[in-house]
Amino acid sequence: MTREKDLILLNKYIKNKNLIHHSLAVEAVMKKLCEHFKKEDELKKWMSAGLLHDMDWEITKDNPEEHAKKAAEILEKEGYDPKIIRAVKAHNHTLGISLETLMEKSLFCAEELTGLITTCALVNPKRLSGVKVKSVQKKFKQPSFAKGVNREIIAQVPELIGLSLEELIKLSLMAMKEIKNELGL
Repeated sequence: MTREKDLILLNKYIKNKNLIHHSLAVEAVMKKLCEHFKKEDELKKWMSAGLLHDMDWEITKDNPEEHAKKAAEILEKEGYDPKIIRAVKAHNHTLGISLETLMEKSLFCAEELTGLITTCALVNPKRLSGVKVKSVQKKFKQPSFAKGVNREIIAQVPELIGLSLEELIKLSLMAMKEIKNELGL
């Protein structure tokens, strides 16, 4: 599978530009994490999982227990690698799928953090360019800020992928800043 095929599939199922931006952000963070963990031989899989993890959101938004299941069905039909499919399914914590691989664990944590970083950028006069690690950490501690972000998932970073929250924020910010124009931030 190619990134072009991933983008075609994403755009087939997602029309909301904010969801597309979210998917691009998660893809970028997954790429950065894959490189950090020196898993370059799996880079394409990590990026595909990041880009396509929410591809069924517009279909399942009123049925959260179906989210990621529909995406898995579509990806299977399209011939995607089972590791990508499992990571996409496992990222929906409501399904209760155990996280086994580093890719699954990374997607699980990174997906939530991109939402917090994006919200920080939206309230910063300099957008993403003005967002610093410390400001994200501060906002992480404020449950009233970006209420939809599941902080309990993000807090599992050290035990799941062996990074501190600060390290994950730093890597995520670097990744997202590299594509800030694509993200509209």
